Amino acid sequence: MADLPTGTVTLLFTDIEGSTQLWEAHAAAMRAALARHDALLRHCIVDHGGHVFKTGGDAFCAAFHTASDAVAAALDAQRALHREPWPEAAKLRVRMALHTGAVELREGDYFGAPLNKVARLLAAGHGGQTLLSESTHDLCRDHLPPLAGVKALGSHGLKDVGRPEAVFQLTHPDLPQSFAPLKSQLAPADKETPSIAVLPFVNMSRDEENEYFADGLSEELLNVLTKIRGLRVASRTSAFSFKGKGVDIPTVAQKLNVATVLEGSVRKSGKRVRITAQLIEVSSDSHLWSETYDRELDDIFAVQDDIAQSVVKELRAALLGAASEIASDKAAAADVRRASTGRSDNPEAFQLYLQGKFYGERLTQADTDKAIELFQQALKIDPDFALAWAGLSHVHQAQAGYGFAPINEGYERAREAAQRALRLAPDLAEGYINLGVVQQAHDWNWTAADASFRRALELAPGNANALHVSATLARILGRVDEGLELIRRAIALDPVSASTHRQAAMIYVMADRLDEAAASFQLALDLAPKAGLNHGFLAITRLLQGRKHEALPIAQAESHDVFRNLAFAMIHHDLRHPAESDAALKALIDGYAWTAAYQVAEAYAYRKEIDKAFEWLERAYEHRDPGVTYSLADMLLRPPLEADPRWQPFLQRMNLAPSQPGTPP
Repeated sequence: MADLPTGTVTLLFTDIEGSTQLWEAHAAAMRAALARHDALLRHCIVDHGGHVFKTGGDAFCAAFHTASDAVAAALDAQRALHREPWPEAAKLRVRMALHTGAVELREGDYFGAPLNKVARLLAAGHGGQTLLSESTHDLCRDHLPPLAGVKALGSHGLKDVGRPEAVFQLTHPDLPQSFAPLKSQLAPADKETPSIAVLPFVNMSRDEENEYFADGLSEELLNVLTKIRGLRVASRTSAFSFKGKGVDIPTVAQKLNVATVLEGSVRKSGKRVRITAQLIEVSSDSHLWSETYDRELDDIFAVQDDIAQSVVKELRAALLGAASEIASDKAAAADVRRASTGRSDNPEAFQLYLQGKFYGERLTQADTDKAIELFQQALKIDPDFALAWAGLSHVHQAQAGYGFAPINEGYERAREAAQRALRLAPDLAEGYINLGVVQQAHDWNWTAADASFRRALELAPGNANALHVSATLARILGRVDEGLELIRRAIALDPVSASTHRQAAMIYVMADRLDEAAASFQLALDLAPKAGLNHGFLAITRLLQGRKHEALPIAQAESHDVFRNLAFAMIHHDLRHPAESDAALKALIDGYAWTAAYQVAEAYAYRKEIDKAFEWLERAYEHRDPGVTYSLADMLLRPPLEADPRWQPFLQRMNLAPSQPGTPP
């Protein structure tokens, strides 16, 4: 007994996927296969110092002194099981889960909460898959077996576990890499809150150009629902990520953690439109409501309102218990009416607005120019169309931020459009979000931006974009706990958005929680492998973790020239390759000094060239480089510069110094 793992141990639970059916269909083959399975597992566990404390049927429960021993045992077992020539009638696929925690040992058996957690983690996995909890991952990530890796799978709700858990998958070239989504909770953690994803409606029109209309109608319904209190609505970014991929409804619901899904189709021909919509309850695979509308385009607003009211009413009835029919109808109608503020009643202006939003999402010079033109056409028809003014503001911001328009000019136009939207519709959440972004990114007026974002969240508490920009401001101001809480709420609504996970990673870096930052950057990469910034930031995070040799190949995969060169300048400096570091910094300056002065300052600061760092920080300030707003929280900039007498005066000019009157408490 003295050699048994005690105190904080790592638990390994295993079982065979589909074993009941295999026993029923092929008992003889299973009998022989199970004997071989048991021998392989027991050998791998004992070989790595593990103790099998319980078996049941095809399940093994083992305990290890260290997480690295447990991971090595699991990997060896999976590789052995994968190599084994199982009979065709009994091809075994074993799922495994590991979790580390404090347990109590009594009479050779283990007790405590960690056993429940590892069992729930095991239940979420698939045959051939090995899952690690966050605690096990953190302990073993620097001590993995050769060629082994870990893949972040995001946060998941596990049955009887109070909060979402970060889950990781053990990987190796000898093993399968891709599995179905985890079998985590389909229902939201808060079962009292109706939850829904609005999928992009299918364009059934002969004219493919009418796709904007189908997308826009779906998005407008989604935006209305986000403003209705008591509903949790998956964000547009996440819901639209499944467009055209043929993903089934249960998988969509699982990935977005919603209980219901609204889907439909649109057929538009001239001024006639046919819209079909259906609300599906995922757990029962049943239709809560469905309807088909054959209308003139002039009636599109009535159709929108009818769909939204029906959805609200049915969700409340199905999940919260229906009130009287008349009262329920009236309440839903009133909620939708309030949530539809800022809309135009002109169908031609509405179509131009939908087209503007469609092009504005593409973020190229040509597409944003087209979006501005379309919004302006809509506003020429209906100058009181507040949502179109808000849309115009958003595109002007994008042009300024991406270098498609002069910074000052772009942000001033964005400000004017946002203010016009709010004059027309004082309770328009989109207006406050866009005004707040101008106040934050261009004015550096943190108090005003804070007030705008808080008002947006009051009006639309389920708006993932409002949560995202609020988290960004908290990061700028060094409010770590608030930033993490806001970004976690945003991720709950926007779980498959790479940019949202990247923002979470940035806040983790600010908090010096580098393991969590690396996991979030990796998740962003898994969601958007070709997107810029993620490889560069992950490489820099590895550098901050002291893993400089891992950082270089990651940085080489970065597609964005600015952040690839920034990472190279830092990594080669740490690797004591001065010529390569200088070359990367020169490429950054020669090619991008006009737009990346802040990143040049970061590179010089990291290389401890303090005077150069302040010189380029001053340039960034003069250019109103949006990056300079992150100075207070920047782990590349602050540690090398904060002891210098120039640092505090610089923060004071930015209204970022402690107790500054322009900084919200």
